[in-house]
Amino acid sequence: MRTKQTIAKKLRVSDALIWDAISAVGRLDVWFPIIETCRINGQGKGAIRRMTVVDDGGEIEDTIEDVDTVKKKLVYQRLVTPLPVSSYRGTVEVMESFDGLGVIVWTVDFDSKPEDAQSLADFIRDAISDGIDGMEADLRERADKQRDS
Repeated sequence: MRTKQTIAKKLRVSDALIWDAISAVGRLDVWFPIIETCRINGQGKGAIRRMTVVDDGGEIEDTIEDVDTVKKKLVYQRLVTPLPVSSYRGTVEVMESFDGLGVIVWTVDFDSKPEDAQSLADFIRDAISDGIDGMEADLRERADKQRDS
């Protein structure tokens, strides 16, 4: 069953700061509480992102399919995941709000058994929401340090 889960949030940092962080494709181990390690091989389109999940929860591997700096859009395909899915594709878009702050829209399309779809969508929503909150805290801290130096 094909399912789409979208999480959108306005952050208290600029869209440029958010896009710089997203387009670097790393730091997921800093932002997401469920990610223990995150290593990147390569840069931009074609890069491979390998992660481990906390508490021996498994391995994750993403291939970066597109990094569009004009549209501020990153697309990745998750090739390895501990989740019971047959496909998993993520799209992260960054926009500027009317007040100059950044808005992030993170969409995951996945295929799973129909009986797993809702629980997976809920899990993905919660995990990405936690990651976006972690990213915002990290970016605000980094921005504050730059201002203070």
